[in-house]
Amino acid sequence: MQSAFFQDFLSISDGRTVLFLVVLAALFYVIHILYHKKHMDFAVVVMIGTGLGLVLGLAIQLVAGFPDAPMEVRFVSEVTTWFAMVGSGYINLIKMIVVPLVMVSILQVIINMQQGKTMSKLVKTTIAVTMSMVAVAAVVGVAVGMIMGVGEGSTSVAGDATAKEITPVATTIKNLIPGNIVEAMVNSNIIGLVIFSAFLGLAIWWINHEDPADAKPLYDLINKSHKAMINMALLILDYMPWAVMALLANTIAQRGLSSILEVGKFIIALYIAAAVQFVVQLVLLAVHGLNPAIYMKKSFATMLMAFTSRSSVGCLPLTIETLTKKLGVNQGTASFVAGFGTTAGMQGCAGIFPALLIVYVCNVTGTPLDITMIVMTIFVVAIGSLGIAGIPGTATMAASVGLSGVGMGAQFAMVSPILAIDPIIDMPRTMLNVTGSLTNAIVVDKHMGSLDEKAYNDKATVHTT
Repeated sequence: MQSAFFQDFLSISDGRTVLFLVVLAALFYVIHILYHKKHMDFAVVVMIGTGLGLVLGLAIQLVAGFPDAPMEVRFVSEVTTWFAMVGSGYINLIKMIVVPLVMVSILQVIINMQQGKTMSKLVKTTIAVTMSMVAVAAVVGVAVGMIMGVGEGSTSVAGDATAKEITPVATTIKNLIPGNIVEAMVNSNIIGLVIFSAFLGLAIWWINHEDPADAKPLYDLINKSHKAMINMALLILDYMPWAVMALLANTIAQRGLSSILEVGKFIIALYIAAAVQFVVQLVLLAVHGLNPAIYMKKSFATMLMAFTSRSSVGCLPLTIETLTKKLGVNQGTASFVAGFGTTAGMQGCAGIFPALLIVYVCNVTGTPLDITMIVMTIFVVAIGSLGIAGIPGTATMAASVGLSGVGMGAQFAMVSPILAIDPIIDMPRTMLNVTGSLTNAIVVDKHMGSLDEKAYNDKATVHTT
């Protein structure tokens, strides 16, 4: 099977490729039996799929001999290509509905919302909570980095990574306002879509205010479209147990052990920082009189999806569904806060990560981490979190903004070893982004006075899809 047909077209030129594809198919059937035949709980099946994906990825590495460059091993390259068809294909399927779901949801919220003070309060509260929490995430990143001494004694040398072009904050905020709505859809500019949908919703509401009869067809269309989009989201999300298996197996198989061990301390520090920030989120809920344990049980499947998919935007439909169906959050608050959180104030990718990275580079270069550098880091990270899109691959942008903001842009190439293992550290970062959106939405809705605490505490909704 050494012909171009098998190697380049089918990507099946090795017996081990066939073996692992058969194993994946067999594990898919196991998930099918557990979920559809045994009717096992959705969250449990997702967790089983995650565990099987981890084992499968390690098995591929074992058979390959734990190579330093796994993707140079032909069968690993072929297997991950097929796994990506399932895992990444599923993420694309979810992204497909993000734009219409967000737009229809915001329209549905606006036309049925009391205008004036309600909308103004929602926007102000969302910005205040989101930016405060990302500032806390920056503090956590700096503290954990300093305590663990990331970068101290490192032999890291400049690699070939290049920094992204830095855009001024004012320009970034301006660019969030869509000059072209189609371009905003293509670029997943969620805030831009929210702005457009809000104005369109207000225009339709205005028609209803002047002549309800003229507005009725539009109201009916939007309300029914919203119901259809929610049903479509549920249909797609039902396949999550299979997708998380392929996603995690693919990530593990593609990373060599040597690349992971090289920056092992940084990886451990980031996972610890993510755990600490997650606890901060739980404390925030507790301070607002909400049971964190109930929140964790109801959000577990969403967290796993975020961890394995590494896409905040891809998780948006499930995030909104969890907030509204399980946690008692108002539809308007859920759509607005979760949508805002995919582009601004991400506590993982744009909070703890750039802060931790600045500490790493400071220690590698011997730059003093005095109070001025610490305060500047927290400020730069918080402001720089605006406009970082919630899709895989945003780490380079967050790192560029953070390092350049504190005057260390010239040392960007030193983070090459970290960016090389980005998928490993992107998993907890993305999960923290999504849990941040969840907790922010709950807290905002609590302040808005529209949180259904009875629904939040209802244990009957823990196991619903």
